[in-house]
Amino acid sequence: MGKKDNYSSGEVSILSHDVNVEGKITSNGNVRIDGKVVGDVAVKGNLTIGETANIEGNVSARNILNGGKVKGTLKAEEKVTLESTSVLEGDLYAATLVINEGARFEGKSSMTKSENAKQ
Repeated sequence: MGKKDNYSSGEVSILSHDVNVEGKITSNGNVRIDGKVVGDVAVKGNLTIGETANIEGNVSARNILNGGKVKGTLKAEEKVTLESTSVLEGDLYAATLVINEGARFEGKSSMTKSENAKQ
């Protein structure tokens, strides 16, 4: 049995590009956001932030793949990937950080162990 990709295991709840949410979003599973969220996002599974996404709030998940715009703190238990299309204005906490060429990141980063990223 091969190793599973951190970003693709299990079912995914999707907020499409034409969805606007004001308030906190929580999920025990995996989530993909392509719309606009004004509020915090707390996901126990993996979170994918699509290219059309715009989040104003703090974001936490097991793994975060960011291709959109986030204004707030990102906290991942394991891994954060900033795609070339991503814009992050805020601090970042993760055990592993990948920044692709073209990504914009304004803030500070802290490489933490898994138990510290949950806090």
